[in-house]
Amino acid sequence: MGQPGPSPNVYFSPGGEGDPGMPPGSGDRRPRILGGGDSSARNVWIAVASTVIFFGFIALIVVRSPGWPEIKESFFNGAEFRASFPVILQKFVRNIFIFCIAEVLVLILALFIAVLRSLPGPVFTPLRIMAAAYTDLFRGVPTILVILLLGYGMPALNLQGIPDNDYLWGILALTLVYSAYVAEVYRAGIQSVHPSQVAAARSLGLSRWRSMRHVVLPQAVRRVIPPLLNDFIGLQKDSALVFVLGVVDALGQAQIIQQGDFNFTPLVALSLIFIVITIPQARLVDWLIARDQRKRQSSAAV
Repeated sequence: MGQPGPSPNVYFSPGGEGDPGMPPGSGDRRPRILGGGDSSARNVWIAVASTVIFFGFIALIVVRSPGWPEIKESFFNGAEFRASFPVILQKFVRNIFIFCIAEVLVLILALFIAVLRSLPGPVFTPLRIMAAAYTDLFRGVPTILVILLLGYGMPALNLQGIPDNDYLWGILALTLVYSAYVAEVYRAGIQSVHPSQVAAARSLGLSRWRSMRHVVLPQAVRRVIPPLLNDFIGLQKDSALVFVLGVVDALGQAQIIQQGDFNFTPLVALSLIFIVITIPQARLVDWLIARDQRKRQSSAAV
């Protein structure tokens, strides 16, 4: 009898321990794919060096330009920054109040609009048309125009019971505009849920509304959290637009100082505040997206 050969179910990796006939490392692509070994450290140093050289070259061009002394004095004045930054930061609390209230209202109104656009059946056609018209209208009009139209138009009607409050109309305008965008994000999440799950819920005796509430919406909201955070980052920045109604928020205060001192450094100080607020949130969005991708890849592998 001949020597028994290897079982057909046994796999020998090329160049690995199971195949002594091939030289070690032959056909092993793991260092190249994973970036391990000395090449990984070399790539990191190359990336760091190229980044430093690139941005250093740009900085050198800027500081050696003929107009740099005037730009430095007008936009990067240290004394002006130290004097204006605390005052602007104090007024930034009003921006925080505006976008916090608007975010809560956007979450509620946008979900309602998304559910209306997702209602099946011909009987709900008027509701779907109204929801689609709403999203088309407020996505098509610039945010600052909506703020101006509501902030100056509604109080001018002189109707009894309509308040003349700049904060109210600014928050309402931001809510209307961003609800149109967020409603489409919600609707994309609702449509991403497979119809078989709704059919399974209905077969268990759940009504259409309870299927939407307990089966579809929890999955849809969980899937669209990263794009929702992106929209809310934009909302935080657009909260500065309410200054056109006369609200002395952070941008309004920065402009008051800028016009009084004839210096643009207060606007740079306000830009720094927004950067400090938004960059951590942007990195959080990236982390959430990467985590979602890892979950999808692991579930697909199983």
